[in-house]
Amino acid sequence: MKLTTNATLDFIDITDKVLKMIKEKGVKNGVINIQSMHTTMAVIIQEAEPLLLGDLKKTLEKVAPRTTKYMHDNFSIRTVNMNPNEPINGHSHCKALFLTPGVFLNIAKSKLQLGKWQRIFAVELDDARPRMIALQIIGN
Repeated sequence: MKLTTNATLDFIDITDKVLKMIKEKGVKNGVINIQSMHTTMAVIIQEAEPLLLGDLKKTLEKVAPRTTKYMHDNFSIRTVNMNPNEPINGHSHCKALFLTPGVFLNIAKSKLQLGKWQRIFAVELDDARPRMIALQIIGN
């Protein structure tokens, strides 16, 4: 699944896209693994309540503020996993430590088993950019 994020700490509700894929595949019973292909993007289950999402963003920023100096961002001493346009994103990797890169969910009777308020979010922890979420369905 391709996504384009709009900002740091962008919470993108991907639930409907996941439901559509389950329906298209005709899976009645099984599981789905939903996984970020990036170290600075998480996939979580959370409530889609705007004030709560604001609280979550504030919490993540407190845990790993952009303003803190991270060794990962010291390009004069860092020697591995470097790209020509390497971003300063130590904060993003540190935020990812507190989240999960993916979720594994049940499918029962052709329905994704989610609680009343549960939604699936891809969470951008770095800057806006194209992203990829891998989906794997096992079932019948």
